[in-house]
Amino acid sequence: QVQLVESGGGLVQVGGSLRLSCAASEHTFSTNNLAWFRQAPGNELEFLSCIDRDGTYTYYTDSVKGRFTISRDNAKNTVYLQMNGLKPADTAVYYCAASPSGIGVTRREYSYWGQGTQVTVSS
Repeated sequence: QVQLVESGGGLVQVGGSLRLSCAASEHTFSTNNLAWFRQAPGNELEFLSCIDRDGTYTYYTDSVKGRFTISRDNAKNTVYLQMNGLKPADTAVYYCAASPSGIGVTRREYSYWGQGTQVTVSS
């Protein structure tokens, strides 16, 4: 069982930056592929980015490519999402997720989820 806790959300102005962190309680963190998703009010859960176990493979959805960067520090059991050039459309609750097996862009591929952190971008 991997428990995930996100932090780093908050209120930021258009064009600003935030770095989200997701800390895991489990020492097997390094054996999990990781991803970030978000959900805006009234919208479905949206995949943002994923990273493999050793951080050599990353993938981004088009809406955040070039603005967001996913990374991980296995020594600290933490995955990050650096978000630059934030827009009002980025306002959502952001979730990290972990998968001990596969890696992909759909929620069903991830077994463990954090509770989410709110990001609000004001204009």
